[in-house]
Amino acid sequence: MLDFKHTDRTRREFEGLSLEHLDALYSAGLRLTKNERDAEDLVQDTFLRAFRFFDKFERGTNMKAWLFKILTNTFINKYRRRVKERTVVEGAAREAGNERFDQLPIDFRLVVILADLQEFSYKEIAEILDCPVGTVMSRLYRGRKLLQKNLLGYAVASGVVQGKQALEISVAVEEEEALDVLEFKRRA
Repeated sequence: MLDFKHTDRTRREFEGLSLEHLDALYSAGLRLTKNERDAEDLVQDTFLRAFRFFDKFERGTNMKAWLFKILTNTFINKYRRRVKERTVVEGAAREAGNERFDQLPIDFRLVVILADLQEFSYKEIAEILDCPVGTVMSRLYRGRKLLQKNLLGYAVASGVVQGKQALEISVAVEEEEALDVLEFKRRA
């Protein structure tokens, strides 16, 4: 449906504010979808939705956060469903580090991407994901711990971490997990 509220001036304003975030959106989209074509489609859908609802954007607020909220919601609503339905694995094997990153549950992966790769604040992430700041902090903590655990084997195989050091790290991670479980049970 054609929206007559959008003029050439509106289009130029939208392009001026949004296109500088294209690379960051694509990078996050690639991490979420794990596929270049799907990431491109996700970013395209994000920009289409953003332009369609540009009249709802409050000038002077954080355009990047607004675009990431649209990207996140679009991914959750559309692409997550499609990935579950897909039965054919596309493309060659990805780099081992990326595979371990991709193994994180989506809720944790999304928060890690927004915090550590896109450098959003806890408050901005909470607004993007529409959840409390405490939830963001918890997911970020748990996501980083899962990522650390997943990357340990890769670090040993690559020679980055040696046997004794790997054992010490592994024991420390397991002890911390045990303490986290005890703390959770104590609160419950």
